[in-house]
Amino acid sequence: MPIELLLSHADTHTPVLEPGVEAESLRGVTVPPRASRSRYLRARTGDPHDLHKQRWGLVVPQGEAGRHLLELVAPLRDFRQREQGGHPVRVYEVRPGMDREAAHRWLEKEFEGEQVEEEDRPRYLLILGDLDAVSLELQQVLAIDGLVGRLAFPTDDGYRAYVNKVLRWAEHPSPALLARPLFYTARDGSLATRQGHDLLMRPCFETSTERQEAGLQHMQPPLSWEETGEGPGSAVERFLRFASDATPSMLFSLSHGQGTPERRAWTSFEEQRAQQGALVLARGQVLTAKDVARGPFLPGGFWFGLACFSAGTPAHSCYETWLQDLPSLHPAAARFTKTPLHSPDGRPFIAALPQAALANPEGPLAMVGHIDLAWTTSFNDQGSSRHKKFRDIIEAVGHRHRVGLALTPLLAPANRLERRQGARAHDAYKSKKAKRRARVSDTETAFDWLQYHDLASYILLGDPAVHLPLPAPPGQGRQPCRSTDVARPPPSSS
Repeated sequence: MPIELLLSHADTHTPVLEPGVEAESLRGVTVPPRASRSRYLRARTGDPHDLHKQRWGLVVPQGEAGRHLLELVAPLRDFRQREQGGHPVRVYEVRPGMDREAAHRWLEKEFEGEQVEEEDRPRYLLILGDLDAVSLELQQVLAIDGLVGRLAFPTDDGYRAYVNKVLRWAEHPSPALLARPLFYTARDGSLATRQGHDLLMRPCFETSTERQEAGLQHMQPPLSWEETGEGPGSAVERFLRFASDATPSMLFSLSHGQGTPERRAWTSFEEQRAQQGALVLARGQVLTAKDVARGPFLPGGFWFGLACFSAGTPAHSCYETWLQDLPSLHPAAARFTKTPLHSPDGRPFIAALPQAALANPEGPLAMVGHIDLAWTTSFNDQGSSRHKKFRDIIEAVGHRHRVGLALTPLLAPANRLERRQGARAHDAYKSKKAKRRARVSDTETAFDWLQYHDLASYILLGDPAVHLPLPAPPGQGRQPCRSTDVARPPPSSS
């Protein structure tokens, strides 16, 4: 079964790479040198949801920009300080542009410094500012054993709106007793979304339904929607209706993300920032930032958007060097490898779509998305479905866990893969010295490398300490809903 890419061109809306890459062909692809390995794995005791035990902190850019961002979120800072028993919120000022090695050094010397007792070091960390202010590499290093989210908006109003929304829901929770899981697939006819539906979305929906009926999942019956572009209204209207319920919901969506136009380059950084990472739904219909900026869209809820660049675009894709070998193995990749995967001026950025959703007063409290190319390797293990970690994320959020814990089912296997890569590199070195064949094939090594980066490129946008605004943890003293449900169209607007 081929490895597919969830990326479409911005002008033609056609898949960038179809069919995908056969795993066996990876034997001829050179795997770039690994980045520095994870060095820290801090164990914490106590309830992971208790801020008095775990603490909450802020990471901001140095200088006036950081001080201004702190002013914008001051009410949220005060609220979290009260939640952690009055202990002061620690603020970390960092320089921009840290690469992974510099981020490790900062973590060791500053964050992990001996002058701070372990119980005072925050596990929940909220980064303020875009990727050019606080680097993606630092966020990924902090997330090795921390619970990390980011807020980045183009205007001050975005920060204020998000903070007000979090505090409003904290003060006035939803009257609903149980959350609602939503599973959405953009069935655009491509091999990538077909594979995504068969190996990920359908198994997630079916097992979620089974667990709900068995009393193991204390949520409302899940809903599923497959968008084909047919039916009354537009695909965008149906998407918004599907996620407009006042009940706090967890939306898991799978689609292509919008990338560089096929017939031209981005004309400016502003054009790319506005369009890259928008979701291509069906028949050329695209969900943009404008569509989710106003009106009910997952009010008080959570969104997991699986698509290329759905969370943002890095300064340089980790796949750029790797992709240079693809044209000789995959003819359709020749044009793709000439397409720039970064912005015209090399500036990384958080995508406009999640920014608009999080700034919407009637929008979600947090979103998980992809910060680079999103392949199917995160759920397709050479033909075998690996959907459970995604379902676990939706279930944990639905059970009122703080969303900072949401990435754990993805980051844990990513860390295991990174350690396995280290062990395999050592084995390859010993084999070379002994002039014998390595125990692991080049194909397996390349697949593991691709899978690792696919998993490690999911990031959380929003405060990692938020949870669904339910009045009490679901399942305590209540019987779960027992009604059955099937996939059905979104409710009409009437």
